Amino acid sequence: MEVTADMVKTLRQQSGAGIMECKNALKETKGDIEEAITHLRKKGMAKADKKGDRSTGDGAIGSYIHAGNKIGVLVNLQCETDFVANTDEFRELLKDIAMHIAAAKPRFTSRDDVTPEVMDQEREIFAHQARESGKPDNIIDKIVDGKMSKFYEENCLLDQTFIKDGDLTIQELIKQKIAKLGENITVGAFTRFEISK
Repeated sequence: MEVTADMVKTLRQQSGAGIMECKNALKETKGDIEEAITHLRKKGMAKADKKGDRSTGDGAIGSYIHAGNKIGVLVNLQCETDFVANTDEFRELLKDIAMHIAAAKPRFTSRDDVTPEVMDQEREIFAHQARESGKPDNIIDKIVDGKMSKFYEENCLLDQTFIKDGDLTIQELIKQKIAKLGENITVGAFTRFEISK
């Protein structure tokens, strides 16, 4: 199938990838735009994984105040250079992550930040619930592992589903930006404030 300029333009608008990347993705997927987007996302994730060990010594601090002024977030998003930190793409990512934190209330940045005390407490609660519901001992560990995965998805920022796109986790969103901007990006720290009655 012939890849037309219009097809490349459509894919560029939807994916943000370069012209040649879009053209090649369309060739590989025989002109299927949806498959080409998936192809580009996978490629981007692979590129991002390679950059994951690079030091992030620059970045920016962003904030988000929710309507009504009862919820506020400060977040430190790190990258490798001030050049990337000053791009619109990076600023948009910073704003999106701050807004996500306001809505999704993560307790930790990543699984690595969950303290051993919290992990032990949660595992103990899940095991107790499984025993109380009459589950046999030989499957309790599997049940606890499954519930811990759910715990991470609900409480760890990087594991949470992005509020603006249910197909992406925050980690995947960041990896997309790493692939696009060509630098490693990490969440340094965040604080969420809420005034509740």
